[in-house]
Amino acid sequence: MTVQDHGAAAAHRLTPASRWVADELLGGRPRTATGRATTITEVRAADAADPGVVAYRALRREVFGREQALFADTTTGDLDDHDADPRSVVLLARDAAGTLLGGVRLGPADPAGPDIGWWSGSRLVVTPAARRRAGIRIGAALVRAACARAESAGALRFDADVQLRSAAMFTRLGWDRVRDTVVAGAPHVRMRWPLTRLHALVSATKAPLGALLGAVGPAGFVGDDGAPVPGTDVVACCDAIVPAMVERDPEWAGWAGVLVNVNDLAAMGATPVGLLDAVGARDASFAYRVLSGVRAAADAYGVPLLGGHTQLDVPAALSLTALGRTAHPVPAGGGRVGHAVRLTADLGGGWRPGYRGRQWDSTTSRTRPELAAMIGAIGPAAAHRPAAAKDVSMAGIAGTLGMLAEASGTGAVLDVAAVPRPDGASAGDWFTCFPGFGLLTADVPDAPAIEAGPAVSAACGELVAGAGVRLRWPDGEETEAVPGGVTGMGPAAGEEIA
Repeated sequence: MTVQDHGAAAAHRLTPASRWVADELLGGRPRTATGRATTITEVRAADAADPGVVAYRALRREVFGREQALFADTTTGDLDDHDADPRSVVLLARDAAGTLLGGVRLGPADPAGPDIGWWSGSRLVVTPAARRRAGIRIGAALVRAACARAESAGALRFDADVQLRSAAMFTRLGWDRVRDTVVAGAPHVRMRWPLTRLHALVSATKAPLGALLGAVGPAGFVGDDGAPVPGTDVVACCDAIVPAMVERDPEWAGWAGVLVNVNDLAAMGATPVGLLDAVGARDASFAYRVLSGVRAAADAYGVPLLGGHTQLDVPAALSLTALGRTAHPVPAGGGRVGHAVRLTADLGGGWRPGYRGRQWDSTTSRTRPELAAMIGAIGPAAAHRPAAAKDVSMAGIAGTLGMLAEASGTGAVLDVAAVPRPDGASAGDWFTCFPGFGLLTADVPDAPAIEAGPAVSAACGELVAGAGVRLRWPDGEETEAVPGGVTGMGPAAGEEIA
């Protein structure tokens, strides 16, 4: 594997990620090889003055320059742009005496571009003496640590161009062979670590629905965020908040309960007209905290709280029902092959305290007009309504797109680089978090852009023949995000309700 480096802090200045990588690799305790403990630490590749980087670059010269003659035998012979990228890191393996045994470099695949979640590993190198050690295999240990580090950085794709002699080791470690390639004039193999974060989220949150519910919903609206009430212009939605979240953060749970229901109505193109709540609490004081969050959010959105039910002396629980109105609800299953996919999302705000990487809070800092502009983006007053829509839910961006595609009887491709994303979120976190406002739509390619106040809207994919969701990268390659139908509920059948 030809890998690249980036140096940073000394071992005594290890980041939490550095320690986590070592724990992930070594199972929380040192393993020994020939009686000596082996540890893996992290430095930044661009820190050329760091002793670890100096030693690592010297080892690279010894192996790649003198031993293998892949690069010129000079201090800069195998250096490239990744060595100057401040985001790249080097993982270093040392014995108990601090002697360097090997290292590997990894970071964003494009050192000159933004980090879109595509990482690569390179310049994997092990000292001749360490290659013959009994016990722990230094090269394999570094590769495993690199995989863990890339995942912790939010990577959704992780590649490495591997020397032919190392390809079998990567295969044993679970990597997939992509194609033959050439590096420095020598034959290599492009290998890819199968990152399953997106599929795992879908499996955990949505996969059981088909078996539990079947094809529930009015004709044409199976798998939708709300249900049009037959014979009326009313749309009804219902959502519950995870009890552990209600117990841990009752005010935020109350706010989120309103948020998710209003977003469901927004995805149906309906104007909210009222809310009903059902609250369970251990005592009146706790119920007050939950209801204060509900009332604050209802007031922020300008949606009246019509009533509900409160039960005391029970475990924490919260669910809300929202009612909206539209003569023409937007179905999730209205997409067709060839339709363009668009994400409209509020990139303001930041991670909710205590929920970093999981819940993006953009709504608590918005004004009522700003919130109204977002939830009315495809509502009755909008200039144009898309063919299909779903709000981004617990399944994340890719999983929610998979549900829209499943209801539409199609597959989907998502252009990773075109997805609107806030600066404070990695690709992995943004693709799997619950955003404050995120709306996925499908429509004819020349449809007008969605106007949603402070939210950003961008075309970022299309519906295609088949099933599941694939991620498309700037080099034209596609990787699997969701292998097939998300819920098992299948396509929405029948005609849309007028």
